[in-house]
Amino acid sequence: MLKERIFEEIDRQKERLCEMADTIFDHPECDGEEMMAADLLCGYLAENGFSVERPIAGLKSAFRAMYHSVGNGAEGSGRMAEPPAGPAEPPAGPAEPPAGLAANPGGPAEPPAGLAANPSGPAPRIGLLCEYDALAGLGHGCGHHMQGPACLGAAVALKNCCRDRAFTLVVYGTPAEETFGGKINMMEAGYLKDIDVALMMHGGPDTCTDIRCLALSSFDVTFYGKKAHAAIMPEEGRSAFDALLLAFQGVEFLREHVRDDVRMHYTVKTLPGPENVVPSEAVGSFALRSFSRDYLDQVAERFRDIVRGAALMAGVTCEIAEKPALANKVPNLTLNDLLVENARLAGAPGITPPRERTGSTDFGNVMHELPGSCIRVKFVPSGTSSHSKDYVEAGKTEAAHSCVIYGAKAMAGASLDMLTDCKIMESIKREFAEKRELYR
Repeated sequence: MLKERIFEEIDRQKERLCEMADTIFDHPECDGEEMMAADLLCGYLAENGFSVERPIAGLKSAFRAMYHSVGNGAEGSGRMAEPPAGPAEPPAGPAEPPAGLAANPGGPAEPPAGLAANPSGPAPRIGLLCEYDALAGLGHGCGHHMQGPACLGAAVALKNCCRDRAFTLVVYGTPAEETFGGKINMMEAGYLKDIDVALMMHGGPDTCTDIRCLALSSFDVTFYGKKAHAAIMPEEGRSAFDALLLAFQGVEFLREHVRDDVRMHYTVKTLPGPENVVPSEAVGSFALRSFSRDYLDQVAERFRDIVRGAALMAGVTCEIAEKPALANKVPNLTLNDLLVENARLAGAPGITPPRERTGSTDFGNVMHELPGSCIRVKFVPSGTSSHSKDYVEAGKTEAAHSCVIYGAKAMAGASLDMLTDCKIMESIKREFAEKRELYR
């Protein structure tokens, strides 16, 4: 049976995959600087016959690796469909790619003949997306070190076992999920649009998928006032900190008049100074979330009014810096079920129903544009929180190594099902089209 052969091919790679996961764990990198991890993953892909482009989208640790099979054991060129117009230049001085990798500083190459359009053609285009960034000051407290090796295990197994089938397999390395959301940059540069579906894996306390995630708008707000001695000449001062406190209070009043799913958080980002000086500058961070991107945009505009009103009341000026917005996921239950079914077939532990509520991720932006799903695989006890020392302590355990293999098998098995039964892909695309407007 072909799926058994694919699972065996993943098992054959286990030692290398786990070594890669451990190496990435031991050298945590974050915020778009994940050079060692990208080198390691790209090297393995090139070694196994994938055409690798790096850097891409102006991100020195982002990459795109592609394998194209025309069926009957033949292979096509590893080029990108519909290259983006004028992708951003990469930062100065990117690291040299491993031997055998295309440097590609100026963007993707031309697509192979007949591959560019393929909106629903006979040759499916499967995307495997991996993250490899850590958390500053904590390390791999979210388990991202397991994602790349799992995606590579699935990709190499599919390539080696399915040469008689026509398909395209694209592995995307997506940096900085925890900070600025590299997938957003990549999509703006034209990437992640050359695939029919996007699959991911993630370690967790249970084996499951997600139904929804929260869209996110986040802001850094700076108020500028006038400094004065708080005891001798307070009338000459205009307190920037007063404005920040008024903004906090305004958010509290707004909280009563939004939908139940809206979440709003804030904190003082920089301390305003000693108590006997009227503060001339105050900075706060704000985060707004909702299961609807469209509704959150409305809440965000009301929030901006609060900030401007706070500045007006305090007699100061303000500056609002908005970070890249994250979208909510468009759930695809067909794809969810396919991943869980293959995780069960692979023997993954702790299978539970899908999570109804999750946080925010740049994968939501991808799932707003094309069908996608992430299989979470148990490697820590149920109830364990991510972004924790518990995740770090479990990062190199046998459970973590098994998580890599189960994740690879779930993604590879689901990919094979889509390659062998065109009705599955049709169902996935149909569900996405139906739900896209419902989950704006």
